[in-house]
Amino acid sequence: MILLEKEIQDTEIRVIGSDSLPVPNPKPPRRFKNIRRWLILGAIFIIIIIITGIIIHKISSYKEAVLYAEEPAYFEPLIESEPLINKQQIIIVPNDSTAIGYTEIRDTIINDIPIRMYIPHHAEMSLHLGRINRQDTTIIYAAQAADVRADNGGIVGAFVLKGEPKAWGLSKKGYCASIDGKVTVGVADNSPLFEKATEHGGYFFRQYPLVDNGTPIFNEPKGKAIRRGICDMGGVIFMVESLAKESFNDFAQALADMGTDNAVYLVGSTAYGWAVDRKGIAHEFGEDNFYTGRRRMPKNTSYIVWRRK
Repeated sequence: MILLEKEIQDTEIRVIGSDSLPVPNPKPPRRFKNIRRWLILGAIFIIIIIITGIIIHKISSYKEAVLYAEEPAYFEPLIESEPLINKQQIIIVPNDSTAIGYTEIRDTIINDIPIRMYIPHHAEMSLHLGRINRQDTTIIYAAQAADVRADNGGIVGAFVLKGEPKAWGLSKKGYCASIDGKVTVGVADNSPLFEKATEHGGYFFRQYPLVDNGTPIFNEPKGKAIRRGICDMGGVIFMVESLAKESFNDFAQALADMGTDNAVYLVGSTAYGWAVDRKGIAHEFGEDNFYTGRRRMPKNTSYIVWRRK
């Protein structure tokens, strides 16, 4: 028997296919939910680590910025120049047969810049803080060393006095240390000599770098003034002073051209000091502010001092 499809009228609709309704997709297994949860937790953990790292980096950067920040100077406020090339070599005899300590004073001209050299003989370097006794006959040379902060009266840059740290700033890259009678002049962001001076009862201070391994270092302060520095030439340590007002950069170039290996700045301008020659005569420079009363000196005024051995 043949079954015939029922005819439909024009107003009717026939549905072709299975009479059963579609079966919905089964729910995802439980393990997929756990994986998704762990992925979300992992992503949150990674974000927390990244944010923590950023915060730590910013705190570290802030501390470093404070440590290396330029400290406002009392004697040498921020005040550059074209280098001059006229290489000259100065020969220095490290010592002579004289047993009594004194300062050899020698004048020269480098790149048309008059320079006075102070070369200590039979003497040892140390640092001094505060008023210095001009009547001390053991002193053969004294000049201001580190600058004083204009904002709080502290010492600019790192400073160690007879093994006791007085300041920790790193804004100045130049350094000078005297440890167990050995004087070292150099340029570095960090120097182990700070810790060594602390451990061995030595001395350490920072100042503007002038010459690093024979290369002049150009500094930010502008303007011209009497400039001073402490130099190392072939292991011989001596101090220098410009006899005319010079820029930082011209002064640094002159020291490099005279053959200096390393040099760092000493407070210049009218800062007071003196040197005692072979005959015992004291040669003063700068203004004697402590004794004239024209200017009240900060209590943290520091000096580099050479005393007879």
